[in-house]
Amino acid sequence: MVKCTHKGCGKEFTDAENKDNACQFHPGAPVFHEGLKGWSCCDKKVIEFDEFLKIPGCTFGRHSAEQPAEAAQTPAAATTTETKEPSKVTKEGVEVYGQAPVPKPVEKPVEVAKKEPEVEEEDDASIPVDAGTTCKRKGCGVQYKDNATSRGNGAEALCVYHPGSPVFHEGSKGWSCCKRRVLEFDEFLKIQGCKEGKHLFVGQQKTEEELVDCRTDWYQTQTSIILSVFAKDKLDTQVSFAKDSVSIDIKMKNNRRYKKTMPLFSTIDPEQSKFKPLTTKVEISLKKTSGISWASLEPQADVKSWTTFGVTGGGGSVGAKEMIYKSDSPLHLKQ
Repeated sequence: MVKCTHKGCGKEFTDAENKDNACQFHPGAPVFHEGLKGWSCCDKKVIEFDEFLKIPGCTFGRHSAEQPAEAAQTPAAATTTETKEPSKVTKEGVEVYGQAPVPKPVEKPVEVAKKEPEVEEEDDASIPVDAGTTCKRKGCGVQYKDNATSRGNGAEALCVYHPGSPVFHEGSKGWSCCKRRVLEFDEFLKIQGCKEGKHLFVGQQKTEEELVDCRTDWYQTQTSIILSVFAKDKLDTQVSFAKDSVSIDIKMKNNRRYKKTMPLFSTIDPEQSKFKPLTTKVEISLKKTSGISWASLEPQADVKSWTTFGVTGGGGSVGAKEMIYKSDSPLHLKQ
């Protein structure tokens, strides 16, 4: 079988299987800018390199085995003529070129703590693998066929991969685990792994639950607080509301769990509060019991700024001069 050379595809195919729209690929070039990674042909941008490799192609067509044309690079040889200038002129007019080498002070050797070898994850043979699953090890790309072929002792069961991380610096590309550096991204993907081992299709089955912290963000209107908890791969989401707090419990894949109870800055109506799980986050709507503005999501002692809501002219507008507040508010500015 022949391996497709289209960027983002890399699947093996035969002439009989090579039909229209059989290949999903990226016709553009990789773009790495300010920590974001993506393709010039589509808008999706990610941070992690593994996620970049998983971005689905934006174009469909037939597989190709032709190697992409590479622009020949002929760096011009720069010739420079150096004119030596005297580094010192004595009182007698003697020009001194260069200086005698100054002996460097002898430095004491720095004791470097021995780094313990990192234990790499291995496949759990008891976990079934779907045919076509790609090996998770970096730089491998082999797809699972069956236990005898992909987990046995044959040549296809050998995984050649990179245990390190991708390194992109000043135009050069490579891996932290080996010394080879290239300029073209296509050549970077072809750098052969520097370590051999077994494939990693599914990893280990985690038995212990891992509590994780998720990023949160919120904003408010005159009637509600909108809280977002960013979490992917959700299996179950439970949110319970109390008058002065909200409890969030999100179970995710690989035994990861986000569980937190937040005390609230002011009171809410539990009956009218609600939540909605979305693809990348959980959106929680907290119904205020009054129209006052919240200085923060949770209670704070050093409140310095408040969001104000207009009640005249354009009710509910943010940034108006008139503020709605309760009699026990720390801002005693009522006129």
